[in-house]
Amino acid sequence: MKGMMIAVPTSTRLAAVVLAGGILVAGAACSAENKGPQVSSTTSSQPNSSESGTGTPESTTAATDAASGSPSASAGPSETASAGPSPAATAVSWKTYTDSAKTVSFELPAEWIAQSVSPEPGSLAGALKVEVKDGEGRYIAALQTGLPPADPAACAAGQGRPYVVISSVPLDVPHSDGPDTIDPRVVFRVVQGYKFFGSYGITNVVAGVDGHSCELRNRVLGPAGKGDYSFGDVPAIHAFAADEKVAPAKSFDTLDLAAKYVAHGSEFANVQRMLLSLKVNL
Repeated sequence: MKGMMIAVPTSTRLAAVVLAGGILVAGAACSAENKGPQVSSTTSSQPNSSESGTGTPESTTAATDAASGSPSASAGPSETASAGPSPAATAVSWKTYTDSAKTVSFELPAEWIAQSVSPEPGSLAGALKVEVKDGEGRYIAALQTGLPPADPAACAAGQGRPYVVISSVPLDVPHSDGPDTIDPRVVFRVVQGYKFFGSYGITNVVAGVDGHSCELRNRVLGPAGKGDYSFGDVPAIHAFAADEKVAPAKSFDTLDLAAKYVAHGSEFANVQRMLLSLKVNL
C-alpha cells in the first residue's frame, strides 16, 4: 500500500554559508514495505563541496533599456553578477529525499514536502519527476530525469533579450560535454522584458551570445543514453509577454530587487542549499 512517510528530522545548525542562498526541498512517498521514495532525517547535513567554489557568472553583462517601456537597470551592485554577502539557509531542520531506485537524492527543509508525480510525456524509461512544495503547499521546484534531448528555442538574430547571471555556483553532477555546454552550475538568472524575469535551477547549457538570449534553460545534458535532467522552478525562462503567466518564475520591477532577492532572501537561501545538495546516480 503506497502512502506518504516523512521521517522526523533532527534539528541541526547550518555550519556553512551558501554563496547566494540555500536550498528548498521536500518530503516523499513511502510504503509500509519500504518501497518507494524515502525521506530521512539529516543530522549533520552540510552543503556539498560545490558551495565552496567561487561563482563565476556565465555573463556579467547588465540588462539595459532595449525598447521603449522596458524596465531599466538601476545603478549599484546588481549591475554585476555579484550580489554581495549571502545569507545562510534559514531552515534549522533538514531531511533527505531519496527515490526508490536511489538514482537521486537531495536535502530539503523538514517542513517541506517532496512528492513523486507522473514523469513528463515522452520521458525515457525509468524517468522520474519529483515536485517540492513548502509547508503551506506552495510550489517551490521540480526535479525531472530521463528528459529526451531537445533543441533550444529558435532565436533569430536580433531577437535575444539582455540577461544577467546574478548567482552561479559549481555543482558536481554527471553530465555530457559539448560545444555549447559549461560545467554544471546552480544559477539564478534574470532576463529583461517588460519586467525583469528571474529563475533558479541547475544547468550546463550555454545561455546565449554576448549577454543576449531568447531562452534560459534550467537543464543539464546527461551522459549519453541517460537523458537530460532538470531541477528548478521552471524548465526554462524567457522574456514573458504581458498576457503570459509568469509564476512560478519570478518577476521584479528592477534588477536591483532581483539581486536583493538572491543576496538577502531567505527563500532563495533555502532553495540554493537544496539544489546544491543534489546527488545523481544515473
